[in-house]
Amino acid sequence: MSTMGDSLVIARRNLIRMTRIPEMVLFGLVQPVMFVILFTYVFGGSMKIGNSTDPDIYKNFLMAGIFAQTVTFATAGAGAGIAEDMHKGLIDRFRSLPMARGAVLTGRTFADLVQTTLTLVVLAVVALIVGWRPGFAESTNIGQILGGFGLLLLLGYAFTWIGALIGLSVRTPEAATSGGLIWLFPVTFISNAFVDSSQMTPWLRHIAEWNPFSATVQACRELFGDPGLSQSGAWPMQHPVWASLIYSALIIVVFRTLAVRKYRSATA
Repeated sequence: MSTMGDSLVIARRNLIRMTRIPEMVLFGLVQPVMFVILFTYVFGGSMKIGNSTDPDIYKNFLMAGIFAQTVTFATAGAGAGIAEDMHKGLIDRFRSLPMARGAVLTGRTFADLVQTTLTLVVLAVVALIVGWRPGFAESTNIGQILGGFGLLLLLGYAFTWIGALIGLSVRTPEAATSGGLIWLFPVTFISNAFVDSSQMTPWLRHIAEWNPFSATVQACRELFGDPGLSQSGAWPMQHPVWASLIYSALIIVVFRTLAVRKYRSATA
């Protein structure tokens, strides 16, 4: 309970900071909205999903991938924020206080989760405006839709711990931003997020099918009732909800442990 209390205090501190720098939130909202509009209208008529190039089918296929990309790209912001606190010496001051070791990082990731939730809500509204319809391919209930968004937030929270480790391992916020984005591009694009993975070359398709990011995208398409489910014998594609939960839990356990250990020894 003491650890949770300390974490909530740090989370509150970061949320207050976000409200005082509104452009951080604004720019975080603009980028995913641009992705929705650009991918929908630029690639909508040229991408083949199944045997169809219908723009409406691609539009509904696309949204689960855009949602997942948005929550994972929050990783760069988390890493940059922690690196900035390190650079200013704030982390050293926190370490001198009688508080739980992991509270600073946990509080930071909680605050990032709140911001990611806000971004996801705005993005879902924009998706509905441009024509995304949950249940496009089959009947879907509200519980399944909320479950899909829950998996997205869990994946985003898991990836913020990777960002926390990166932020503690570099010397400047700029390096944390670059380091937080470089590895995200292959993770998000070598996946089933934007194209049908069955159209990839065999070796690349296997990587995409076992990608944790792909499991969450597949799970969301299944829960949202969106078209374009990957027809694959790979276990994560056959059981995407369970695969998404397991992948996210493993990422949290591994990278939280590494980040807290790094926090104890990191210096500005």
